[in-house]
This record gives sequence, C-alpha cells and structure tokens, in this order.
Amino acid sequence: MGPTFIYVIVCDVGPRDGLQNEAKTLSPAVRAELCDRLAAAGVKRMEAASFVNPKLVPQMAGAEEVMTALHRKPGVAYAGLVLNEKGYERALSAGVDELHYAFSAADEFGRRNQNATTDEGLKTALGLVARARSDRMPVTVTISVAFGSPFDGPVAPRRVLQIVERLMAVPPDEICIADTIGVGVPAQVHELVRGARELGATVGAHFHNTRNTGYANAVAALEDGVVSLDASVGGAGGCPFAPNATGNIATEDLLYLLRGQGIETGIDLDALVATSRWLGGQLGKDLPGMLARAGDYPVPNA
Repeated sequence: MGPTFIYVIVCDVGPRDGLQNEAKTLSPAVRAELCDRLAAAGVKRMEAASFVNPKLVPQMAGAEEVMTALHRKPGVAYAGLVLNEKGYERALSAGVDELHYAFSAADEFGRRNQNATTDEGLKTALGLVARARSDRMPVTVTISVAFGSPFDGPVAPRRVLQIVERLMAVPPDEICIADTIGVGVPAQVHELVRGARELGATVGAHFHNTRNTGYANAVAALEDGVVSLDASVGGAGGCPFAPNATGNIATEDLLYLLRGQGIETGIDLDALVATSRWLGGQLGKDLPGMLARAGDYPVPNA
C-alpha cells in the first residue's frame, strides 16, 4: 500500500546539530550565512542556534550573534535549542521563532549530556513547555536516545512511551523521537511513532545514519504519520557526548528520496546540494551526504 501523505516539514538541524561535533568551529557570521543559504533554498524550519554553555559545546558559542547576523526570510521558522531556564531566556531574548528542548530517555546518557536523569529532564521539560505556553512560543520536546544509549544500552519502547504519556500532561506542540546514535530499525520506529500518536502526541522524528538505517527509518516514520523530519545538510553532525556518533541523515539525500516518493517539501534540491558543497568547503572536508557526490537524477515520468 502506498503512502497517503503528500507534504512533510523538513527541519534542517545543520546549523546546530550538524556543527556541534565538528573539529573546526565556524564563526557566528558563517553559521548565519548557512542559515541564509538554507532559507534561500526553501527550508521552512531550521535549528539556527544552540543556547547552551559554550564551555561545554564551544562550536555553538555566539548563538545571539548568529541570530543577529542572519537575514530573516518571511515564512521561515528559526528555532533555538535550549536545555534549561537560562537557555530559554537567552533564546527568547535573541528572538527565536520556536524553542526546541531535548532530554534523554536513558539516565546515564542524560547525566553525561546535560547532568540530568530522565526524570529530572522530564521535570524541566514540563516547566519549559508551561512557560512557553504562557509566552505564546511554539515548543518542541525531543526525546533523545529513544532507541538506545551508548552507556545504558537498548531503551525499551515502553519506557519511551511512558515518557510521552507523562509529557502529554502539559503537551508540547510536537514531540520528536530521536535516534541519537543511529541504532534503530523500521520495526522499532513503527512501534514508537504509532504509540506516541495513540497517546495524542503530534510526532516528529530525528534519525542518524550511523548504521545505515536512517533513511529507512525516515520512510517508516512517514508511513505512521510524523509531521516533520529532522535532517542536516551534507549529513554533518553527531553528538559530542556519544562515542563514535556520526552524522544525521543528509537533508539533500532525504529530499531526493521524498521527491521520488511524490512527497513535497518546498525545498529546491539543486540549491541545497550547492549549500552542502559550500558547507564542506567551510569545514575543509567531504561531508557524508551521497547526492552531492553522485549528482541528481531525473524523476521517472516527471
């Protein structure tokens, strides 16, 4: 049976998740230019900056400068990642359009990543969502390592769905289920997305291609009704707190797949490939994305 969806929001997390684990730190001006290039290509939603402690993630220093330097395009949502109340206040003052908060489905990963257990992260999530509601600010909550942790091992689907159920006490606009270290497979994706939607959540998904399952997982998530997919231009990225973590699924590779499936995103694929190549030049390396190397190919019967 073919898919019933025709449109999906692709959130490019390249300016944040794509750059936070790179050996080379890009200046706020270059990161702002990346945001401008993504917006010019038709990306309607992006994580423009991360309002975290720059001592812990130096690649994300100068978040306010990024927001000041980028040229806002109407209809584009520029999101900021926050991990606590201080980050929330910084992001709000910097003028982000929406807030993204992430916490871990596994305790040890949470302690190492943001010095908080799952319960502590959940408590912060509920407080930040309530505050965002008061401030009329759209908010997405991401459940990281929802499929497995490098320190805690596999994460049971029941545990993740219990977290979703507790989040729905103060529902965020969206709950994003994240395979932070790229260990999930489509059967697990189906279980989590279906389960979260049955609990009343509006669901997005975030996949890494660490074990070459990221794109299959994205298709599985779409089949079960996610409203958004995260991806990073060029496939850049990884988690600085997870050993051997590799990049997100590449935005341009995902778009090639979606276009072939008849799914609209409103993004110019050629412009995005050009941005991927530009970013590789800024980082001084070849990025993992495949389409920028192989080139585009015509859609049959277009």
